[in-house]
Amino acid sequence: MVPFLNLKQINSRHKRELMRALEDFVDSGRYILGARVGEFEQKFADYCGVKHAVGTGNGLDALTLIVRAYKELGVFREGDEILAPANTYIATILAITENRLKPVLVEPDIATYNIDVNLLEKSITEKTKGILTVHLYGQVAYSEKMQSIADKHGLKTIEDCAQAAGAAYKGKKAGSLGNAAGFSFYPSKNLGALGDAGAVTTNESELAEVVRALGNYGSHKKYYNDFQGVNSRLDEIQAAILLIKLKYLNEENSTRRSIAKRYLEEIKNEKLILPEANLSESNVWHLFVVRTEDRDEFGKHLIDNGVEPFIHYPLPPHKQKAYSDWNNESYPITEEIHKTVISLPLDISMTDEQVSKVIEVCNIF
Repeated sequence: MVPFLNLKQINSRHKRELMRALEDFVDSGRYILGARVGEFEQKFADYCGVKHAVGTGNGLDALTLIVRAYKELGVFREGDEILAPANTYIATILAITENRLKPVLVEPDIATYNIDVNLLEKSITEKTKGILTVHLYGQVAYSEKMQSIADKHGLKTIEDCAQAAGAAYKGKKAGSLGNAAGFSFYPSKNLGALGDAGAVTTNESELAEVVRALGNYGSHKKYYNDFQGVNSRLDEIQAAILLIKLKYLNEENSTRRSIAKRYLEEIKNEKLILPEANLSESNVWHLFVVRTEDRDEFGKHLIDNGVEPFIHYPLPPHKQKAYSDWNNESYPITEEIHKTVISLPLDISMTDEQVSKVIEVCNIF
């Protein structure tokens, strides 16, 4: 079986360095907010090309803390609206509703799966205060047109970079394109920790300061609390892991592009709709997602022939029980995507033979 994702094999490539880092971590005696967190924050900020990176407990918290910080700064208020793609993973939406703001769902472009910038202005009202754009599947969802719309209406642009570490737009890294960005370092991500971890990146110093305090019980100084904060700090042990893996991110993203290139060139099956053939710096191919009207049949075919698929995602946010008030709303493009998408294995540890196997099985469907 070609596994969908072989995390053990991926991390074994760095095992010696990881084990040494873990030993150094244990021997340090400093396990929360130590030197490794500070070093990773600086190196990740430099990598993204921003002034500030603030570690968080996970990617959801990164997005939630950005929105919360803008509330504390008086930029957002309860009841304000944030535009977000209708076909995103639910974490994007949770970050908005957790702060008692209203997500306004915008349909995606069927070619890129990212928010359709041509629909943004139609959704803007006097309550709209931001755009939360998602670089879905690893492809940048940002453009000058999006920024000009944000500037015209005085909106903050927030990036959900959970799937796009290392992607870039015209030489600028994801995480530096908008006003602020949230990253997830969940183990399966392109830059993955060995547990939950996340970060906020921004050039806004005041925002970074408030995010850092909010994630540390609302405190800038121990035992003195300026906000009703939460506990969402990047673990020292995960920072040590990420410092190692950050060194290899560009190389590993290049490997992803190479596999995606083979898929795009060699999968020839009219029953499958392949993703947009974008092999530029703007796509780091976190996922390789195809569409087919015969998804159940295709998924069974893959498994029966030794290839493990995955579905990202079977149910859009507006159809989730958690948002039952939206269940009767209609977003036909989003619904079509969620009904037909299926992800093929794309794993930096894959052998040429495994890639060939996936291609062969797709072509005989």
